[in-house]
Amino acid sequence: MTSVMPHPAAVLLPGTGSDEVFVRSVFAGPLAAFGITLTTPAPAPGAAVVTGGLAALDAAAERAGGPVLVGGISLGAHMATEWALRNPRRCAGVLAALPAWNGAADRAPAAVAARHSADLVARAGLTAALAASVEGVAPWLAAELTRAWRRHGAGLADSLRAAAAHPAPELADLAALEVPVGIAACADDPVHPLPVARAWAAALPRAALCETTLAAFGADREALGRAAVLAWLRARG
Repeated sequence: MTSVMPHPAAVLLPGTGSDEVFVRSVFAGPLAAFGITLTTPAPAPGAAVVTGGLAALDAAAERAGGPVLVGGISLGAHMATEWALRNPRRCAGVLAALPAWNGAADRAPAAVAARHSADLVARAGLTAALAASVEGVAPWLAAELTRAWRRHGAGLADSLRAAAAHPAPELADLAALEVPVGIAACADDPVHPLPVARAWAAALPRAALCETTLAAFGADREALGRAAVLAWLRARG
């Protein structure tokens, strides 16, 4: 008789300026299809966004009593991978959607955008900054930004700056991570460049990369989640 490897619980974190509502819209369906329960902690306010995210992963692993599948989108993927490197025995794998850089952010597009948005919020206020930021963008993205930024409220600028300043794992460090990692990227995303995702996949010992497009993601939020889960299943073997 062939035994079936049980699936772990998943804990996923949002990206810069985003929230747990968006993460759930991306991953809940694809994970439920495989019987994987999902927890999506809300982002910690202000400058605590990174320390709070890492603490949320610690707490979730403690509650689970066994290895957990961690991950997230953009900054959330960075934090989850950082946590996995520190806690390999508590980690069953990583779902890394849209990694934005490795090592120091420097001039990475996502970090530049976050710093620009933080300056705009600090200078013009949340309402005016939001109006300027959603002008000309796809309606679905405008709706997501409007909800998430308003929920961040007064802490938004500090949260954006903390995210842009936090280094992602170095490629040399990724080589030490033995858990299966599923990476998802949009081939045409200039903010989360495909070469970054490919570099992560090449550096990790057990990783697979699945690509989608911004058009597919805009039409169906779960397209990104499906890509990440499929990549993780392939990496898991």
